[in-house]
Amino acid sequence: MKTFKKSFKINAEPSDVYSAVTNPYTIELWSGYPALMSTEPGSEFSLWEGDITGKNIEFIQDKKLVQEWDFGNQPEKSVVTISIAPDRENSLVTVEHINIPDEEFNDIAEGWREYYIGAIINFFNPNF
Repeated sequence: MKTFKKSFKINAEPSDVYSAVTNPYTIELWSGYPALMSTEPGSEFSLWEGDITGKNIEFIQDKKLVQEWDFGNQPEKSVVTISIAPDRENSLVTVEHINIPDEEFNDIAEGWREYYIGAIINFFNPNF
């Protein structure tokens, strides 16, 4: 099992970043796919047409999201914590994803950098 941890600077207010990771309509705007998401602890979520599924654990408005991600019958839960902090006119977003199966790690790390947080960065910084 491996851990991915990385911080990203996003050109947006913490409230906007929080919406980008918790609001199903905003998720669809940056991901291009419908999302099943609720800010109710214990609720299930689904992103990218079911490619990422799991359970929402904790929410702190505009500051933090904690989820369990499904990786089949894995004995230890794979937990994602997305922390959001103000950083002048930007937000500093730290992703910590623990208990990633070794064989999934490279794809998951690339997914965080390119398709998840990378897509949110592009969403708030469009190239006109």
